[in-house]
Amino acid sequence: MVDHYTCFVCAMRRLMPTLAALCCVLASASAAANTKPAEKHPGMRAFAAEMAPDDAAAQQRILALLDQAEYQNSIIKAMTRPAEKTKSWADYRPIFMTDKRIDGGRDFYLQHAELLTRVSADYGVPAEIIVAIIGVETFYGRITGSYKVLDALTTLAFYYPPRSAYFTGELKRFIGLPNERGVALALNEVKGSYAGAMGWGQFMPTSYATWAVDDDQDGRIDLWGSERDICASIANYLVEHGWERDGPISMRLNPIPGAREIGWDGAQPVYPLSQLVEWGYQPEDVLDPDRASALLTLQGAAGSEHFATFENFRVITTYNRSPMYAMAVTQLAAAIADQVRAAQAAVSAAQ
Repeated sequence: MVDHYTCFVCAMRRLMPTLAALCCVLASASAAANTKPAEKHPGMRAFAAEMAPDDAAAQQRILALLDQAEYQNSIIKAMTRPAEKTKSWADYRPIFMTDKRIDGGRDFYLQHAELLTRVSADYGVPAEIIVAIIGVETFYGRITGSYKVLDALTTLAFYYPPRSAYFTGELKRFIGLPNERGVALALNEVKGSYAGAMGWGQFMPTSYATWAVDDDQDGRIDLWGSERDICASIANYLVEHGWERDGPISMRLNPIPGAREIGWDGAQPVYPLSQLVEWGYQPEDVLDPDRASALLTLQGAAGSEHFATFENFRVITTYNRSPMYAMAVTQLAAAIADQVRAAQAAVSAAQ
């Protein structure tokens, strides 16, 4: 008599290796089906989903754009050693206060005098300040940056944890620029600084979207090729950040023996000028003693230099947080204004 149970058990034992192999194949296939392709940049899919949560097609467009971005290690290195953090005022000032930059500012001012006069009257920002910012930022449009902005912002958003949140926000604004306020940009081609700043005035994407203006009224905002858009956008940025028409920017102070040493505690003017005088600092010019000020001490080539800084100085630091940057703009602007007045006086004398 055939023992059916024994036959069944023997048959199952013979099939077990085959069934086990089949299970492995099925498990591998299931795992492969659930595995997403590797991200070129860590977190880019989550970024796309956050930027376009209910639009799968838009997410794919964002991912396709980010796939074109390249990580740039040189950007990370540049972020860790900006000149404002590694140089003293004695080393920083000569970068910008050169004959070439001053003469270039004079020439730019005279070439665009009519435009600058109008923009200055409209916004209340001195023409020489607008010119000096362009001069410090890009040497009057000659050096606008060699990095692809897409590379810069992607690198800093996904690979630079100290400021990832900020640059993630800037990357979002950059991707949205073609749809905002007539900004015409080829996102995978436009170039700028290692931090993603663009144009002659080096506007970050949020600044471009928020404060740039179409002064020439051609339906687009061009911070590379339209001097009208460039100058008016810089002026508008300063006004929107609190620029005071006809207000002072800074003033040199002369310390008397025993003057109190006060460390820089930010550009916000919190002390009446009279307080700085009580601490032993004599202003070179006469101003309202109640005017709010801050005390700035910089280490120059000949030793400590002391300045009272005011609200308009604070406004310049919103463009770049460094007080050395704001002082370079202020002093370059004064030198340019002197050169312009001299040139105009020479023309008048010759007539």
